[in-house]
Amino acid sequence: MPTGYLITVILLGLSTFCALAPPGTGGRSKGPRSRSPFRWGTAAYLAGMTLNEAPMVPLLFGAAVTALAVTEGEVSSAAGMAAAAGMALVAAGLLLVAGRAVRHRAVPAQVLETPLGHGRRNAAGPRTFGTAGVGAVLAGLFLPFRRRRRGVRRLKDLQYGEFGRHNTLDLYLPRTGPAAGPVFVHFHGGRFVSGAKNRESLYLLYRLASHGWTCISANYRLAPAAGFPDYAVDAKRVIAWVRTTGAAHTAGGGPVVVAGSSAGAFLAAFAALTPNQPDLQPGFEDADTSVAGAVCLYGYYGRVQETNPDSTPAAHLFPGAPPFFLLHGDKDSVVPVQHGHRFARALAAVSRQPVFWCRLPGAQHSFDYFASVRTRFAAAAIEEFADWAVREHQTGKGLPKGS
Repeated sequence: MPTGYLITVILLGLSTFCALAPPGTGGRSKGPRSRSPFRWGTAAYLAGMTLNEAPMVPLLFGAAVTALAVTEGEVSSAAGMAAAAGMALVAAGLLLVAGRAVRHRAVPAQVLETPLGHGRRNAAGPRTFGTAGVGAVLAGLFLPFRRRRRGVRRLKDLQYGEFGRHNTLDLYLPRTGPAAGPVFVHFHGGRFVSGAKNRESLYLLYRLASHGWTCISANYRLAPAAGFPDYAVDAKRVIAWVRTTGAAHTAGGGPVVVAGSSAGAFLAAFAALTPNQPDLQPGFEDADTSVAGAVCLYGYYGRVQETNPDSTPAAHLFPGAPPFFLLHGDKDSVVPVQHGHRFARALAAVSRQPVFWCRLPGAQHSFDYFASVRTRFAAAAIEEFADWAVREHQTGKGLPKGS
């Protein structure tokens, strides 16, 4: 009996199922400190999320294992034939996963044409991609783990605050010539209890840095040693560091666009909605912490301190908020897509600036861990949004709501 082959098929099959239809999708948001994404546990979530962004890797592995089983005569028995049939179903599922990402790759770019709440076309910038990009598709399918670029240098563990490694950041700069221009600041996820600055959105950071941006990925204080508003203060302290100390490390001095993933999206939104608030800037009250735009990836926007109604970005909405670009997968089993949509609609109802809401078909939580098809095309749209937000900020024009 081909035991090893059969076990391989079963494991790939379960992972493929979790990629196609993650259990728990669409339920109530469990908040930033939930221990398990859904009842099958973290292992199932990680397996499904990985196969969802890198389906060709297990597909090629399954083909190689099947070829080996055929060569060794393991599929001649009834059990072997059943395993081979199961592998065929797995292959079909993985191709469906890959096709879903390729088919919907232009969605983030298309979203930029019409802000949330606007009833007619309102372009944010030039359309430079969309249905094109064969090279990006192939790279995303077959090189999903290649997130770095040679033309970028990384300065590690720069100190921006007094709390040791929790107040360190990495700086991504163009390798040739001094950095100039705008700054892109990213905060990691992890439910405010875990996470690190070298995990999510690396492909995005390297892409932007290779195009002349200064990119920053920062750690911040975590629970249980820290609580609200400690991590929000740290996020604003990073922005202040850019404007007071960044130049000493050849960081760009232009406008800042702030971004984050999951809990980091909370921080990005919170920082963007509370510019220059002295009570959230202890010791650096006079620092300019305003930003030109905010990018939020699969964010949690609810309260992080149950007894404090101000411990949510939604409590700080105001008409002068900068433009936002929010992306959230409709297969997110950690923070349901409806949660992000509610925040986007609330923001759009108040802000005079555009709020771009992108419901990513087939995307799970943490999709930006990889340089997948979905991530590459989302990153291109994010770059377009960030470039536009900086241009509008520098000219002082903005894009009035309803224009």
